[in-house]
Amino acid sequence: MKTYKIIGFFAAMVLTFAACETDVDDPAGVRGEGVVPAIVDLNPAVFDSNDMENTFIQFTLDDVAPATEAKLLVSYNGDKARAEVATYSSFPTVINLPLTEVVSKLNIALASVETGDVFNFEVTTSKGGKTYFSSASFNAAVVCAYNPDLVTGNYNAVSDSWGVDGNVTITADPDDEYKLYVTGLATIDGLDEDKGPLVMIVNPLNFAISVPKVVLASSTAPWGVPYTNIWYEGFGEVNTCNGTHTLYVTIGVDQGTFRGAPHTFVLTKL
Repeated sequence: MKTYKIIGFFAAMVLTFAACETDVDDPAGVRGEGVVPAIVDLNPAVFDSNDMENTFIQFTLDDVAPATEAKLLVSYNGDKARAEVATYSSFPTVINLPLTEVVSKLNIALASVETGDVFNFEVTTSKGGKTYFSSASFNAAVVCAYNPDLVTGNYNAVSDSWGVDGNVTITADPDDEYKLYVTGLATIDGLDEDKGPLVMIVNPLNFAISVPKVVLASSTAPWGVPYTNIWYEGFGEVNTCNGTHTLYVTIGVDQGTFRGAPHTFVLTKL
């Protein structure tokens, strides 16, 4: 076990940050007032890079009352351009947005859109002659279709903050292709991986990953310290075009949690 891990386990700090308030005009408009619409049933939530002419996203916009209308705005790769997509006055309303329509509103060519690009959607509401930006927003990325064969197999796992670099194996649950198992993370850390495996649950709508808390090894004795049941828990995402998994995990034992979380692990297909 690395020395900094041992020191980090015993040294914990609580930091309190004081924020200064400054009067700044938000270019997006008034916030914290009006209503907060609901964006539900977002499916599909991503654009398919293999069929850009026909791919679309769809969702339902609801809970806009007492506002009289809502506008959907779109930006590209976080540039905050905020082109208006459409205005809606009856709710709930099902919104279907082809990628071709989105790029047209932004005045960009469909051919210029690349895998990994992200479209940022926001909703404004109008009430009493005023327009308010709401917290109803989401991102829709341009991705490859999910292929369980591409996101499983032999991988190299690297974490600079946790100090490991070694090979692991990812397999899919035979009954659920969106449930993946990672074996070897404790092994590359010098431990006997007698528990686990790590579970990665892929959200089929946007390919985000959730990592439920799971014990990977019952003892850290090989590190020379008597900790028990080292566990991992976190979240991440999978790149469905090259199979890379990026995880952000908290690591702990029965005796407490190691500092420095979340630790970034990049799992690259060999």
